[in-house]
Amino acid sequence: MIPAKRLCLSAILLLAAAMPAYAHVGIGTTSSFTAGFMHPLSGLDHMSVMIAVGLWAALKGGKALLAWPAAFVGVMLVGGVLGMLHMPLPFVEPGILASVVALGLLVALAIDLPVSAGVAIIGLFALFHGHAHGTEVPENAGGLEYMAGFAIATAALHATGIAAGLGLGVRFRGLARAAGAASAAVGVGLVFGVL
Repeated sequence: MIPAKRLCLSAILLLAAAMPAYAHVGIGTTSSFTAGFMHPLSGLDHMSVMIAVGLWAALKGGKALLAWPAAFVGVMLVGGVLGMLHMPLPFVEPGILASVVALGLLVALAIDLPVSAGVAIIGLFALFHGHAHGTEVPENAGGLEYMAGFAIATAALHATGIAAGLGLGVRFRGLARAAGAASAAVGVGLVFGVL
């Protein structure tokens, strides 16, 4: 088995083994770097979205390889600050669930959009993810360590998706698309409470 196949298989197994995330206010410890770093690794919704962004960037190639993950991390941090400041944002939880389905479908269908359109889509979903986690930070904690941990773990998951997508290459593009379909299925399962 070549390394690219191993990487993709590992990413898929990691997605399948993850427990549901708790992207709701007040659940879990949210005031340390470790808590922030572990949060994106704690559930199917987070891992599916983060890896899907990387896979979609790999399928697009070129400027998207940097622009799409950077847009997610950057806008997620802005959303986190808004959440920490208790600025309301409607539809956060539905937006998070929609992100799992939509980004999975974008990968599964290998939708080829301009880089700027991808940035806009990814940024919108990142805002919901960031806001949810910013609202979790206790008022007596600065939250900077938590957000730094969350950002680094998110970037690492994006990099995993990119590595898997690039490692599979054109010959195994169908496997990357299958991972996108799995992400969309996870999202549907979360929407209907099956997962």
